[in-house]
Order: sequence, then structure tokens, then C-alpha cells
Amino acid sequence: MDAETHWEKIYTEKAPDSVSWYRPHLETSLALIEQAAAGCSASVIDVGGGESTLVDDLLARGYESVTVLDISHTAIDANRKRLGKTSERVRWRVADITHVDLALSAYDVWHDRAVFHFLTSPSDRLAYLRQVTRAVKPGGSVIVSTFGPEGPTRCSGLEVVRYDTESLHQQFGVHFRLLDSRKEMHRTRSRRSTPVSSLRRSRARERTPH
Repeated sequence: MDAETHWEKIYTEKAPDSVSWYRPHLETSLALIEQAAAGCSASVIDVGGGESTLVDDLLARGYESVTVLDISHTAIDANRKRLGKTSERVRWRVADITHVDLALSAYDVWHDRAVFHFLTSPSDRLAYLRQVTRAVKPGGSVIVSTFGPEGPTRCSGLEVVRYDTESLHQQFGVHFRLLDSRKEMHRTRSRRSTPVSSLRRSRARERTPH
């Protein structure tokens, strides 16, 4: 089963609040985005946004340029339906982040809550990093959350790669400066606490060749 089919099945069969990663509000993500963004005019992309309410909270806080990208049509459609008329204020992209064509230097803040750790193939991780390098403005910020070293080895039926602060930062290379990291215990519906590593990195101001 390819990635698109897998995630369409997940979002079709499960209610938004029944998946293991559900939280009513992503407080840690919101705090990191507000720390990274210069103001509400900052361009923010939520990669793998799924049916998360992060977009709702960003709009409620006055952010004017929000993009939500997900591989699942079902998830994007659910977000649009939930937001109603407000959804017109959002740029929606249905795409695989390793293949999508993103504009050069389009975003001040790149946010990813648990897409990167599903990339078990080195070639997929390299494709993801090329997207970040191309799409994030020099001096912009990249926020990535993954399972920590003590977390599960699988999620939603797929294998994941677990990271601590240093190993995750190393994936992004010397052109990104580590600014902040946090460890969060996420309690699932089965009452299991999952260690999650969240990092904020700033991209170097010099553009990298590629």
C-alpha cells in the first residue's frame, strides 16, 4: 500500500479525535510558531497537517498567510468543512511532501508534527530536506516534532525513525542552527505516554547550493 492510500484509509475510517496523535489544541506547536514568527504576517506552512486544529488556532490568533499541506484529500476536505467560510483564508495543498513543487523561499516558518519520522528511507529524507532548503526563507525557522528515543517504533501501522535532539538536528546539516528543543510526553487514548522531541531550527542566511 502506498503512502497516499494508507493515509486516505486512516482518515476515512477514523474520527479526528480517535487517532493516537490527537490533541484538542497543539499548545507546544503554537508556542514554538509564535516564538519563531516575527508577527501575524509571517508565512507559515503546516506540513502533514491532517485534521489538526492547528490551522484553526493560527487563524484565531490573526495569522494572515497559512498553508496546510497533507497527502490525504480526506483530511484536507475535513479541515475545509470544519472551518467553513474561514477556510478561504488558507492555502490548501494535497501532496506528498517529498514530491510537491514548493515555491522558492516561500515560508518564514515550516511546521511538521510527525511527518519526518515516517520517512524511513534515506532518499525520502533527502527529498524532504531539499524541500525545506528550497522553500524556507533564509533566516526562517523550521519546527519538527518526532518520536523520541524511548517512543514507539511504529505508528498507525507504519515504521518510524526515532530521534533525540542531536540526531534530528544532524539530519538538517550545518546550514541550520539549533535554537530550541523540547521533550513532550503525549498521552494517547490508550493512556500510554509517548516521548516526543520537538526542535526549532533557524535556517542560515546564506543560500545553500543545490
